[in-house]
Amino acid sequence: MTEQTAQAEQPAQPPITPEDVPPVAEPAAAAAPPTVRKDRRVLRGVLRWTAAVAVFAAVGSATAYGVTRMERTDVPGLATRTDGRWAYPELTMPALPEGSPRPFAQSNPAGAHYADLRELVLPAPEGAKPDKALRGKDGWLATDELLKEYRDASEQGELRQLFVDYGLRHIAARGWTTSDGTHTRIYLLQFDTAAVVDELRNSHLASYSGPAYVVRGTDQSVPDEGFPAEALSDDLDYSVYVEPEPYGAEQARQAYLGAGDVLAVVLQSRKGGAAAVPFQQTVALQGRLLG
Repeated sequence: MTEQTAQAEQPAQPPITPEDVPPVAEPAAAAAPPTVRKDRRVLRGVLRWTAAVAVFAAVGSATAYGVTRMERTDVPGLATRTDGRWAYPELTMPALPEGSPRPFAQSNPAGAHYADLRELVLPAPEGAKPDKALRGKDGWLATDELLKEYRDASEQGELRQLFVDYGLRHIAARGWTTSDGTHTRIYLLQFDTAAVVDELRNSHLASYSGPAYVVRGTDQSVPDEGFPAEALSDDLDYSVYVEPEPYGAEQARQAYLGAGDVLAVVLQSRKGGAAAVPFQQTVALQGRLLG
């Protein structure tokens, strides 16, 4: 039985409304240091709310797959509906070309995403004002627009060269501002293979102590020890950072997700402080779309 046939035999399940699946609220005390790398082939026998989400259904000659419902009562400690989560639209994965495997299938060692990258960027939540500067041309963003996120001109030049050296293919992006002033930017950078993304992220962009390049408006970022590891699939490699107090007019949060041949950069900032819950929710949902 082929993988596609097995998927088609699974009963259809209703898609989720993303706000029903929040990340865990940030704890008061520091947790264990964040995981930097994991073996994406290891299946852990631990109940995670991300483990009950993927249902894949074949539709004609293409494969469409979506995220299914997980009730917050299934996992103790999940945040409640009044904690500041955003109302995202229903998430549905775009169809795959006929015969194309999912990014983390065993038959896809390169971790290639065959779906249109522009359709894998998380949509804005309800009521958010879109960031027109990130629309790009035909949905593809120029590299220089991403580089504007970084503070120092010299570092922008280094990053530009890194992207050239590692064979950056293209960037899809989306940004928005919610009513409370939180500004979110998501960039999906696609390379040739998962090995290239792993090398770039782990050797040049994201270290244990902090990001290698300083985001505009910040002086320092440290590992976000309150980010819930269970919010992300074991297939993803990730590093998450937060700007510590005392920060300036705005506080920034940032995440670097390695998802097969795609590197996702998620940035959130807000005057007076960027809340943990919507950032966790945004990173978790973007991670799901890439899985």
